[in-house]
Amino acid sequence: MIQTPSRAENIHAVDHAEAMRVTATENARLLAQIRGLTIAQWNAPTDCPGWRVRDVVVHLIASAQAQANPIEFLRQVIGGRPLTEQIGGHHWVDGLNEAQLRARTDWKTSALPDLWQRHSAAALRARTRMPAPIRALPVLPIGTGLGVHIGWQPLRYLFDMGFTRDVWMHRIDIARAAGIEPDLTAEHDGRIVADILAEWSRHHGEPYTLTLTGPAGGTFHAGVAGDTRTVDAIEFARILSGRAAGAGILRHKLPL
Repeated sequence: MIQTPSRAENIHAVDHAEAMRVTATENARLLAQIRGLTIAQWNAPTDCPGWRVRDVVVHLIASAQAQANPIEFLRQVIGGRPLTEQIGGHHWVDGLNEAQLRARTDWKTSALPDLWQRHSAAALRARTRMPAPIRALPVLPIGTGLGVHIGWQPLRYLFDMGFTRDVWMHRIDIARAAGIEPDLTAEHDGRIVADILAEWSRHHGEPYTLTLTGPAGGTFHAGVAGDTRTVDAIEFARILSGRAAGAGILRHKLPL
């Protein structure tokens, strides 16, 4: 049966309630994935330059701590500011990430799954309870060294799906580094990919037809005619994030 392409502009936005459900599922999938890692897998290099699997997980736990506690969030932002230039970073987030790792060098790798379980649960509670007026407040400008500038966004951009996308993308990084297959489903991962695609499509505004293969995929289009591409859904996300190269319509990036 021929699949009818979905128009990108008709993909409905993930609201707060749905975002929290997606986050709970994603947190559980990451936990299940890292519980079974061997020492060699924890030390494997990832697609994130200079980061081993252990570093990725430490970053995610530190991020969860910041999400659960505004004081910790500010501490990480302020601590990262001088580090951005020091490490040759392109964006304030680079310094924040470095500050996270430097402050947690004494964490034992064996403790990381339990730390993720505890702190991701606390972060989810805080994000779920965050009042709508607070989620509407502006946050620091978002962008990357990929030539992408998202600009000032409300807190909900990060606290609804932004942080969840980060966990999801890093779960893929970990799976690739560890040589294991990530748990992917149309209902969960396909929804995350569709949400990413809808935002990406709005930003670049060019016409295309894009067939994403695999469990998280689908066929999408925008405008009339334009570039036609077929790519694995996970590879699509890797290309958008700058982890892999892309041509044509896939030259456009999105922070993930």
